[in-house]
Amino acid sequence: MKEQLADRDRDVFSGKTFDEMEEEGEGFDMSSLFAIDEGALQNAFWFDSSALDFSSIDLSGADVPDMDLSGLTDMSMPQMSVDEIAALFPELNASAIMSNITIQFTDDGAAMQEAVGQMMAWMMSHPTANPNDFFNSAEGQAAMAKLGASIDTEALQAQLTEAIAKQLGTSPDNVGQVMSERIASYYAAKVMPALQAQLTTAIQQYMGNYMTALTGQMQSVLSGLGSAMGVNADAFASAFQFNMDADELTELMMSMMRVEEHSYDNNLKKLGYADFDKPSEIDIYPRDFDSKEHVIEILDGYNDRMREIDEDKVISYTDLVGTLMKSVTDIVNMISYVLIAFVAISLIVSSIMIGVITYISVLERKKEIGILRSIGASKGDISRVFNAETIIEGLIAGLLGVGFTALACIPANIIVYNMFDVPNVALLPPGAAAILVAISVFLTFVAGLIPSRSASRKDPVEALRSE
Repeated sequence: MKEQLADRDRDVFSGKTFDEMEEEGEGFDMSSLFAIDEGALQNAFWFDSSALDFSSIDLSGADVPDMDLSGLTDMSMPQMSVDEIAALFPELNASAIMSNITIQFTDDGAAMQEAVGQMMAWMMSHPTANPNDFFNSAEGQAAMAKLGASIDTEALQAQLTEAIAKQLGTSPDNVGQVMSERIASYYAAKVMPALQAQLTTAIQQYMGNYMTALTGQMQSVLSGLGSAMGVNADAFASAFQFNMDADELTELMMSMMRVEEHSYDNNLKKLGYADFDKPSEIDIYPRDFDSKEHVIEILDGYNDRMREIDEDKVISYTDLVGTLMKSVTDIVNMISYVLIAFVAISLIVSSIMIGVITYISVLERKKEIGILRSIGASKGDISRVFNAETIIEGLIAGLLGVGFTALACIPANIIVYNMFDVPNVALLPPGAAAILVAISVFLTFVAGLIPSRSASRKDPVEALRSE
């Protein structure tokens, strides 16, 4: 260790510098481990291409069904709704088109006049009928058919074409082409996705059948691959020659198994060197509990500052004495609760016994109560007599108990000090002693209230007759 501390650049285990060891580790050449004879390695493998006959692959006679495209023709064109037509031709306005149309007749309106005359004659012969009934009758339908035949359809078609062309923004000669292109785009959007899906399915099915047939024939050809190639194990082994013997190879493997980095600090760590400037743990032993709390306050304040600056500098500590004292405090509190329960039970029992004793005293002193009442004592005077007695009993009992406890603390402290070197383990503060005496007086006073009240209610005549 002293040798390593004296020379920070040299590794005391190998005698080399750390830079040299690092270069050796990075520049390790696998070619120095063994040599390969390429000619021997090539001769170790042989391959007979004649064992593989790829000429036997022939898919002309394979059972591959033709591509079925018959389903593509079974496609019905969807009917266009009024809303779809309106969407295709948003420029067209039917009311504007019809407002510019003038109906012309080939017979100068003779069919119109005849139809009107027939309608008037029919209405006169059917006075109660509706005009619409004329159009549903045989005469009306014949008149309408004759009227429709007299309409100049060529002129009407020319007017419609011109009005539609005007709204579409084109010439009358291009109206048919514009409408055809829009309708064709509509059906292409409707039909082409379905046509594409059916065509894709047919191609996939055909290619699957084709690849199945091809795979079967390739398997039969490649089944002879094992006999077509081989390896000469002896020639393959002789192609590799190791440059190290068993001892050198073992030393190399052991050196490669050392995963730690070669450095000055790692060597000191391996030798067990400890630097007080770089501690891994610090033990603090305060003089007393107040000092311990002050040390904890310092550590907590430092951690609070470091959490805002650098979380890695936060100190993790364990308050062993605090943890131990917490456990001891929990045990002491548990024992105290049990003792308090026993004391409470004893106080209740003693209070009941004081009340019973006071009541017995009342029963035995009926004559005295009668005499006191006969000479002029009031009920309150009788009650105060017995209350005074209970208070005096409680005061004497409390003083005796406190005095006995104070005296018992003296030998207890001496024994504990001599055995465990702990001074003043048992103490009775004056304030606590006064409180205990007051509690004793209060309990005896409460216990004697009922018997004293009973004594004050005694009839003087009955009390004097008791003996």
